Amino acid sequence: MIRTLIRASALLAFAAFASAAPAQDGPQKLDTIQLTAGMHLIKAELAQTPEQREIGLMFRKAMGANEGMLFAFERPGQQCFWMKNTLIPLAVAFVADDGSIVNIDAMKPQTLDSHCSTKEVRFVLEMNEGWFGKHGIKAGFKLQGTPFSK
Repeated sequence: MIRTLIRASALLAFAAFASAAPAQDGPQKLDTIQLTAGMHLIKAELAQTPEQREIGLMFRKAMGANEGMLFAFERPGQQCFWMKNTLIPLAVAFVADDGSIVNIDAMKPQTLDSHCSTKEVRFVLEMNEGWFGKHGIKAGFKLQGTPFSK
C-alpha cells in the first residue's frame, strides 16, 4: 500500500514537472517593440527571459524584411550566440545600453559557430542576413527605442 502511494506520488510529481516544461515544436512568438535605426523602423520581438533567449529565432522558416528579435539580458556581459536549430541566415548586432552598436556579425543557419560581442553588452539584435549592411548600419551606429538609455 505504501509503495503504491509513493509510486503514485512520484508519477504525479513527474507529470506536473513534464507539463510545466514546454515542448518546443515550432517557433516562439513574443511581444514586439518598435526600434528605429535612423529612418528605418524595426519590429523586434523581445526575448527577455532565459527560456525566451535560449529558443530565440529557432525553427523560423522566414522573417519579415524589417522584423527581428531583441535579446535583453539582466546585466552587461560578453554575449555569445550560435544558430543551432535556426533555419534562416541572420545578422547579429551587439548593442550597448545607450543603443550604440558595438559589433555586427553574420551567422550561418544550423551551425554551432560562436558569434560574440567584443565588449560587454546587455542587448543583442538579430535581423535577416544583410539587413545592417543594406541600410548602411555599422559599429558605432546608434539605435533608438524604449530599452536604450539616453
